[in-house]
Amino acid sequence: MSQAKYNHIDDAELLQRFYADHNNEWLGILLQRYTMLLLGVCMKYLKNEEEAKDSVQQVFLKAINELHKYKVDYFKSWIYMVAKNHCLMKLRDKGKYTAPINDHVMAAPDETTDKNTYIEKDKALASMAEALLQLNKEQQICVTMFYLEKKSYQQIADATSFSLLQVKSYIQNGKRNLKILMEKQS
Repeated sequence: MSQAKYNHIDDAELLQRFYADHNNEWLGILLQRYTMLLLGVCMKYLKNEEEAKDSVQQVFLKAINELHKYKVDYFKSWIYMVAKNHCLMKLRDKGKYTAPINDHVMAAPDETTDKNTYIEKDKALASMAEALLQLNKEQQICVTMFYLEKKSYQQIADATSFSLLQVKSYIQNGKRNLKILMEKQS
């Protein structure tokens, strides 16, 4: 299935289709939509690109294996919490996250009293992911590498064929354009 072919279908309808026929292709479209969001979440917690990429794949597997067991109303919130909890568990296993993981931390947004907070945060993250996809390719690459992958200007220049000046320009312009695009969306 082509992702663009289903851009007009919202998450709720894709979830409805998945629950109706248990066709993993609907879930695949949803997961593809939020790959960048999940990578960002995993990078935020794990601070390691390879671990973050592996974790995104593990979150995908968990979603494929678990989603049919639950009635999820807000997919973005659910998948965000799955990714966050996965990362917290990884950090706890490494001994880097020692705060107790209790019901509040592990709670899905639907189980919390302040659902609106999650919905607003989720909308902002979705808006950012959507705006990121609207940037030109150079800005998208540089902004993603700088902010999500925590690469330096030099590392970005080395990984791409851009000069340091171009990298700096793409990041500055990309950041400004992201802000403009997000303001237009809200």
